[in-house]
Amino acid sequence: MFPHALKTLRSVQWTRNMATDAFSKKCVLVVGAGDSTGAEIARVFARDGYTACCVRRDDEKAKDLAAKIRDEGFAAEGFGVDCRIEENVQKLVEDIENRMGPIEVAVFNVGANVRFPITETTSRVYRKVWEMACFSGFLLGREAAARMLPRGRGTILFTGATASVRGGAQFAAFSGAKFALRALSQSMARELSPKGIHVAHVVIDGPIDTPWIHENFPQAQELKKVDGLLSPEEIAKMYLQIHKQHRSVWTHEVDVRPWNEKW
Repeated sequence: MFPHALKTLRSVQWTRNMATDAFSKKCVLVVGAGDSTGAEIARVFARDGYTACCVRRDDEKAKDLAAKIRDEGFAAEGFGVDCRIEENVQKLVEDIENRMGPIEVAVFNVGANVRFPITETTSRVYRKVWEMACFSGFLLGREAAARMLPRGRGTILFTGATASVRGGAQFAAFSGAKFALRALSQSMARELSPKGIHVAHVVIDGPIDTPWIHENFPQAQELKKVDGLLSPEEIAKMYLQIHKQHRSVWTHEVDVRPWNEKW
């Protein structure tokens, strides 16, 4: 056989093996797999042997993240989905379960942080923020729970914020949505925990080391030097730790902040 033909054959076989291996793995579904925290959550679970299903509204960015994770040697696939639409979430979950493997972990990591004075907060803004930061979380949680319950196992993780527990001035829309998401997670935990489904809510109380923080806060670089910004990778590691907790010591809510953050 000619060398170039042998190389092509090996490449095809490697691709088939990777595909077969990926589809046989358990999956982590990350809705809100953005450029920082969401991406790191997908990476950390992928490194632990899960197929990372990376979801964001921008299809190109979702697929780009998945490609980067695959380049690192792990299984991942990207999905461009607007999870505010019920049919989209149903189709997404069904597709993953049928084509890739069981969703063992579902992570809702959508932000939707906006700031407006109350008199400038339009009904459109308030409704859109609620749809993004709460309603889509309900849709994901419901669809994930429907698949996990027959198996008697699974983890559903919701990302919260300071606004989940304290409504700040000019954050009416964001706080309203995050408070509601926290209530949703509590209700789901009380209903699903006795049935083997671990539901947890993580309050991120502080600035995360993201490009946006560095662009908008002049002190960000100095804070990073002294571990004064929340590390996306360390947040992701904590999500994996929560998933792996023994059921005799399940955490429902944990709040995290840099050591020097005032609270």
